[in-house]
Amino acid sequence: MPKNKTLIPHNTEREVLVTGHRNPDTDSICAAIAYANLKNKITGSSKYIPCRAGEPSRETAFVLDYFEVPEPRLITTVKTQVSDIEYRKTPGVNKNMSLKKAWTIMNEGNVVTLPVVTKRNALEGVITIGDIAKSYFNVYDSQIISKAHTQFSNIQETLEATVVTGDVKRFCTEGKVLIAAANPEMMSYYIEKHDIVLLGNRAENQLSAMDNGADCIIICEGADVSPTIKALAEQNGMIIMVTSYDAYTAARLINQSMPINYFMTEDDIITFTEDDFVDDIHDIMANKRHRDFPVLSKDGTYLGMISRRNLLGNHGKQVILVDHNEAGQAVEGIESADILEIIDHHKIGAVQTMSPVYFRNQPLGCCSTIITMMYRESGVEIDRTTAGLLMSAIISDTLLFRSPTCTPKDEKTARELAEIVGVDIEKYAFDMFSAGSNLKGKTIKEIFYQDFKHFKAGKVDFGVSQVTSLNKEELESMKDELEDFALEAMKIEGIDMSFIMLTNILERSTDLLAIGAGAGPLVNNAFAVESVRRPARSEDGKVLDAWSVELPGVVSRKKQLVPQLTLFAEQL
Repeated sequence: MPKNKTLIPHNTEREVLVTGHRNPDTDSICAAIAYANLKNKITGSSKYIPCRAGEPSRETAFVLDYFEVPEPRLITTVKTQVSDIEYRKTPGVNKNMSLKKAWTIMNEGNVVTLPVVTKRNALEGVITIGDIAKSYFNVYDSQIISKAHTQFSNIQETLEATVVTGDVKRFCTEGKVLIAAANPEMMSYYIEKHDIVLLGNRAENQLSAMDNGADCIIICEGADVSPTIKALAEQNGMIIMVTSYDAYTAARLINQSMPINYFMTEDDIITFTEDDFVDDIHDIMANKRHRDFPVLSKDGTYLGMISRRNLLGNHGKQVILVDHNEAGQAVEGIESADILEIIDHHKIGAVQTMSPVYFRNQPLGCCSTIITMMYRESGVEIDRTTAGLLMSAIISDTLLFRSPTCTPKDEKTARELAEIVGVDIEKYAFDMFSAGSNLKGKTIKEIFYQDFKHFKAGKVDFGVSQVTSLNKEELESMKDELEDFALEAMKIEGIDMSFIMLTNILERSTDLLAIGAGAGPLVNNAFAVESVRRPARSEDGKVLDAWSVELPGVVSRKKQLVPQLTLFAEQL
């Protein structure tokens, strides 16, 4: 096996995941799709993969369905996995391979472990240099060749012998190995049926081995075989081989013809899959003496071998973040990912990166506005589908230009995109908002998390969920259940306070629920209002730490709510 082909990196071009924040909104998902498309067109590749870090809202589902775009790939974590590492694709070998050939492959490939696989590439076992070394301790057992069910072709290969006659595809299952050093009369006392006999060129010794029922005679030092001996062997079905080695050397080498399956490890093999996380397997490897471990696919197919050395300096998943730049909003495991770019329009609370990255942050109402600008700056034509996604994102993030975060650039861009799509933007927006505000059939958990973000200010961790609707009564009817779930979500998310924005798009106002100790006073200070404590509903009559307050004109979490809460939370 050529040395330069034994070990091969398992992947060539690494994919780049383009993803928005957890609990994605329409802008987060549409921006990921549009930006991945732009990167692929610019680079001429298909390695940029649009992703989503959660389930799409009904509003987003309406947009994707309207423009016949499939949902992006769902990712719940970007922790480094085995699939991200360039582990070795050491080829699997057949269980009947000789010890000598396995040793040769190990030396040429500079590996200490070989995987043993079936024809369908299913893992059967592993053989190590240590296992081969142990095989030499069995040299005292003259029957080890038959006990190992050695194929005669292995013996031929190991001794570099020429087959004179006989079927070397047969397996040796009985008998022993011996050197015929005595005279023919004495040989009858120790040669038995099915034995393998090493001897020289004396015809009488060869005939004696044959008469005593040997299965195979190996003639050493390249001696000739007479036509008579050959003819008799053919009649008896006996195998005759001729090797250039002398009897001593041949006797030493013959044990190397045994199949590796006799010495390989079959049970309790530690294996990993490409989906396993590096953090998890690192500890397992550290507690085992083995240097190499097999990697399998989900269906059990052998893929390659991984070692502790492969984990050193491993690269995390390559990721591009859109519509967020804070670790608290990013998909799980972002700290181990290799972040390449960040495209965002929110305040900067940036995640840490391993190296300098392309970071584009502009004070606009929507991330998709920035991406539209990037299409134009790159000279890439915006097709109708992409225009529809970008337009929908801007409509959503700016509440059709009603949000204070909306800039003239956002509105101008959205209307230009609507011309490409060929729709009446006001009518389309109403249909989109209606689909999104229809909350019937959704669980309270789904409603709470459909647009939820995590923030940190000073010593305070808080989360904000925004629920938008065109129906005031619908928003009012779910207050109690949302408030109850918010208490549970605080434990799940590990936050101190939870705020729920019940935003009426038509009235351009928000009914704010503030849950958690100190949440009500924080809102009072931040907005100079007097919030109302919510009534207790627990069975034991315990007063809940929950307040509510009307905030007319407040519709933007990013620009109106969070900055005020952050400012006053930092003073606590």
